[in-house]
Amino acid sequence: MSLQYLVGVDHVVVMVEDLDAAADNWRRLGFTVSPRGTHSAKLGSGNYTIMFGDDYVELLGILTATEHNAPSRAFLAERGGGIERIAFTTTDAAAGAGELRELGMEAIGPIDFGRPIQLPGGGEGEARFSIFEWPREEAPASVRIFACQHHTRDKVWIPELQRHANTAGGLQRVIVTSPRPKSDARHMLRLIDSQQYSESDGSIVVPSGSMRAEIMFVARGALAQQYPGVSVDGLPERGGAGLIIAVDDLAAAAQAIGAAGVKVGDRLVVPPSAAGGVLVVFVER
Repeated sequence: MSLQYLVGVDHVVVMVEDLDAAADNWRRLGFTVSPRGTHSAKLGSGNYTIMFGDDYVELLGILTATEHNAPSRAFLAERGGGIERIAFTTTDAAAGAGELRELGMEAIGPIDFGRPIQLPGGGEGEARFSIFEWPREEAPASVRIFACQHHTRDKVWIPELQRHANTAGGLQRVIVTSPRPKSDARHMLRLIDSQQYSESDGSIVVPSGSMRAEIMFVARGALAQQYPGVSVDGLPERGGAGLIIAVDDLAAAAQAIGAAGVKVGDRLVVPPSAAGGVLVVFVER
């Protein structure tokens, strides 16, 4: 990746209609979920996070309608929940936004915000972030992308929150469904200035950089063939569809997840109906 201020996938935003119910649901899949956070008034949203070694999943809900969260509200109205956005880590949000503008893209931001954090052992701190967004019409396979600079990583990557009963350790791939995988992968490739390569099953994989999660574009039908016996009902023909998550112990993951998991070869799969519109695939690393 040659964009100077971009690192790789930072986190994936899963939009939910009911924040607390979504957190309970992901806990049932063996994840440790952070305390609930509330964003700034400008953002009008709240969240829970599921933290891994270098990246995380964000469960995001709308608390107050604002101009900033209008696209997220439209997403919820259309899909009812699921993967809406992919965030990349940036080392400098202001400089990263400037770099996009130099490439002819109308970057949004940087936007500075924060949220209170409950600290282990009691007390409260504040996590601070700066983000910039690619132009909202620049959304490969309808997945919006943005970049996040963490000013207080120690208040987000808390060790207690990184230990999961299912032994999850990090994102391996973000799955995006598309009737035109090659075209949408090329779109992403152009936006993040990365490289791509083809898989034998016709899916296209775009590395995000720095050993972070890859982004896989695949036709919905081809995805269903990869996981026979797992219903993909609820996944879009074009949009954010799933996560492949690396675990330390697949047997422990199966025990933590229980009846929601379906064994497919050397993988454990949770259908979107059991994970808020997200196909979750566990692989042992």
